[in-house]
Amino acid sequence: MRRRIIALRVLLLCALLAATAVAASKVLRARARYDLVVLNGRIIDGTGAAAFSADVGIRDGLVIKVGHIPRDAADRVLDAAGLVVAPGFIDIHTHAERIYRAPDADNFVHMGVTTVVTGNCGSSAVNVSRFFDAVEGGRPAVNVGTLIGHGSVRSKVMGQADRPPTEAELRSMEEIVARGMDDGALGLSSGLIYTPGAYAGADELVSLARVSASRGGVYATHIRDEGPGVFDAIGEAIRVGEQAHVPVEISHFKITSKNLWDKSDETLRLVSEARERGLAVTVDQYAYTASSTSLDVLLPDWVRAGGREEAKSKLADGPVRERVVGEMAEQLRREGFDDYSFAVVAGYDRDPSLNGKSVAELARATRGGGLREQIELILELYANGGAGMIYHKMSEDDVRQIMRVPFTMIASDSGIQKLDEEGVPHPRGYGNNARVLGHYVRELRLLTLEEAVRKMTSLPAQSFGLKGRGLIREGFAADLVIFDDESVSDPATFERPRQYAEGIRYVLVNGTEVIDDGRQTAARPGAIIRRNEPGRWHLFHGELARLLSR
Repeated sequence: MRRRIIALRVLLLCALLAATAVAASKVLRARARYDLVVLNGRIIDGTGAAAFSADVGIRDGLVIKVGHIPRDAADRVLDAAGLVVAPGFIDIHTHAERIYRAPDADNFVHMGVTTVVTGNCGSSAVNVSRFFDAVEGGRPAVNVGTLIGHGSVRSKVMGQADRPPTEAELRSMEEIVARGMDDGALGLSSGLIYTPGAYAGADELVSLARVSASRGGVYATHIRDEGPGVFDAIGEAIRVGEQAHVPVEISHFKITSKNLWDKSDETLRLVSEARERGLAVTVDQYAYTASSTSLDVLLPDWVRAGGREEAKSKLADGPVRERVVGEMAEQLRREGFDDYSFAVVAGYDRDPSLNGKSVAELARATRGGGLREQIELILELYANGGAGMIYHKMSEDDVRQIMRVPFTMIASDSGIQKLDEEGVPHPRGYGNNARVLGHYVRELRLLTLEEAVRKMTSLPAQSFGLKGRGLIREGFAADLVIFDDESVSDPATFERPRQYAEGIRYVLVNGTEVIDDGRQTAARPGAIIRRNEPGRWHLFHGELARLLSR
């Protein structure tokens, strides 16, 4: 009798399982329609693997299927025949702090960027929660993550003081960084050529980087010197990482000293050796031989201590001014430059007619072209509020050498740019990704297309812990860029930078088109990217579990 009862229970259980499977199958078939299917694309999935032909089915902002999908299985169909379908580009080094005021992020989406990480170079919102609230309120077109900036935190606690922190001040900074990390920051950034970051010692950086490490974050650094002292500066970044046990990202990796051009193999060797020792260290790069930052960095650090008004008072003292002129001339000599022909005004609010002209050119036109006159012009611009600058100080050979290595990511170092704004900004804000795909991949064959895409997608996603993004995978966010690899290009130039990238046909953020046949839509489907937020893969499995439980 007992055996009969057991056998009956087994039969009932099998019947129940079969019925459940049939019900689940019916539910899944009922849900098999997609919001959008991308048909006939050449898929480059972000791993670096060879391209393959497939369709991509999207529902509820997720990639549901990669494979063959019937044309009638979706409400909408996008035919990508002849085009590349890649994960949306992830720009992990931006200065998009004002994105809540300019949520369309036009310059980024036009070059295929679907996720930006801001708060770099030590400058960020100190209250990360409030920043995210503002961004969400603005409904951005792209996904947004942020780092918490060491310089901003130090300024809040210590102002512009040129000294080590007291124990109490260090604890206060650690608490602010911890709060920012707990609110979702992806890590700590530093900008060690800017004030007040320049006044911090390595011990201070290690202490704060440990807070990031304890919460699964990274340490992203604009190192202390990218010119004559670049080797020591890279070494300092690596020591911070090793002592704090934190992954390190060295921002906009380059050499800006003419005397050290073609030495990038040696700077890269320092990174490779650290990686061999077990430190997770990567670098990022923009695809140009010019950098862009403030005019202020041309002045010695000690002059800028205390802020601009205090610096103006120092410069009014004759002997102090002579010392500054001498130090600036010596710095030029150490970098291998004869004058400031490399320094071009990108944005000077007091007199926009100066925009686009070099310091040497302006000095010749107004006061004589000697080095002393150029330095005096720089000090005058500084006293009048400063200016945004472009510095043509890099070697093309170094740019190519850095781009080749597998641990280099592509990042613009740009903020939000508008076509109708004043100034002559760096073209990287409009063309960086497209320049890599068009010039360095198609024209120079420096990289394969698959490797270039990896450097813009899965590598930054993995390095910064962006779960569920950076790959075309079932269950991942439907962030996609669809482009013509035969025509993608960067018309933006240093003379005429405000031009969108070409050849980027479609851009999808969380399954919604923000670029449709080359034109920006009104959609703003971006999401906030917080550290350790559950990946979309887990959400996908959660959806299946709910379906099966019905």
